[in-house]
Amino acid sequence: MIINIARRAHDHNWELDPIVRSVLDTDFYKLLMLQFIWKHFSRTRVCFSLQNRTTHVHLGAIIDPEELREQLESTRRLRLHKSELIWLAGNTFFGRRGMFEPAFLEWFDRDFRLSDFELSLEDGQIALSFEGLWTEATLWEIYALSIIDELKTRAALKKLSEFELDVLYARAKARLWEKMERLRGVPGLSLSDFGTRRRHSFLWHEYVVLAMRDTLGASFTGSSNTYLAYKHDLEAMGTNAHELPMALAALANTEDELRSAQYRLLELWQQTYQGELLILLPDTFGTTQFLREAPDWVADWTGQRIDSKDPFAAGDEYISWLMSRGRDPRRKRLIASDALDVDRILGLHAYFGGKILTGTPADFRGVADFQDPQRWRHEPRIRFSSGWGTFLTNDFRNCDPQGNSNFNPISLVCKLSEVDGRPTVKLSDNYAKAMGPAAEIERYRLVFGTEGISNLPVEA
Repeated sequence: MIINIARRAHDHNWELDPIVRSVLDTDFYKLLMLQFIWKHFSRTRVCFSLQNRTTHVHLGAIIDPEELREQLESTRRLRLHKSELIWLAGNTFFGRRGMFEPAFLEWFDRDFRLSDFELSLEDGQIALSFEGLWTEATLWEIYALSIIDELKTRAALKKLSEFELDVLYARAKARLWEKMERLRGVPGLSLSDFGTRRRHSFLWHEYVVLAMRDTLGASFTGSSNTYLAYKHDLEAMGTNAHELPMALAALANTEDELRSAQYRLLELWQQTYQGELLILLPDTFGTTQFLREAPDWVADWTGQRIDSKDPFAAGDEYISWLMSRGRDPRRKRLIASDALDVDRILGLHAYFGGKILTGTPADFRGVADFQDPQRWRHEPRIRFSSGWGTFLTNDFRNCDPQGNSNFNPISLVCKLSEVDGRPTVKLSDNYAKAMGPAAEIERYRLVFGTEGISNLPVEA
């Protein structure tokens, strides 16, 4: 069934329409991490804090704080439905049944609650934090981001007439179709939806995911959104995130413990999931130092996700590291996930898929046509895939018929800021994405160094 999104946007009584419809309306990795936290850190207390990196957009002037409070309270009241619990217990994830332990699911169904929150306005921005047990606070991250992004969308929609809404969505649909056309039929392409946290709205997110499924066929491998995977029988995608190494590092008491925390986390993770879900995310404190100091067994992990580094450079670095450790990169997985759009997806796929005979990274950044079979060969350097986020589920740039930028995506994050009263730090491979108190960032840089870290634009 084709949803008339413009009509829904015009007719909705937004005040009665919850944005988060299910406990499962979150990225799948949050549930995997929740089980990990429940198992190993059930008494640890944390704080998550919202940060708008697009500082010129004053969210406090766009979103009604009371409307935001109502949406957050509505989300706090959500509980798992029986059918959702049965799906979590009985479904096959990554080829394995029983990914979630019965004792965890019993706790999740019976005892799970979201923590309280603190909400205010500061200098035109929304100040929002979540403090409590780690098991109670961690799921707030995705819920909060999707709520705020959709409230921003709803505020902009209210300024348009019904005809203008038709134009807005007609333009967005045409853009989506153009992207699908360029991706359709590309040999060996593998991409999934990573767009929950910065989506335009839930309805548009669902519309886009179904369009991907119906248009791209086997090239579309699934969605990170657990609820959409559950509802539409898709593969749920995701493993873990920066939150875990940030927390273990904050709990370290010495420099040696701080330096080794990122590897201790990996040991705990692979023990928890019996050697499954072994995708590295090495950029929390810098990818270069992570790979250089990693124990040899880390090279046995299945692959790596690139987040904050130039993906061409990061992929080459990972492949070289694997070869130096005596591993065959062609048996590993490389996942790009930061600020992707069609040109970059196609360029990365060609560069790492080994599909074009010659070229340097610069040759693959703006390549437009990858559907000529004469240009392809089947000798991949590594098994490459893309996790497509903001510019899949929230690309309304220049679609507003009034010519405004109200629908442009913003760089909004909700990150772990404290663990048991200690501040957390994320250094990243991009200086602009570093997070934490300035003194702590400097202390961490003295421990981990700055090799391989650069200044890159922060895109949505």
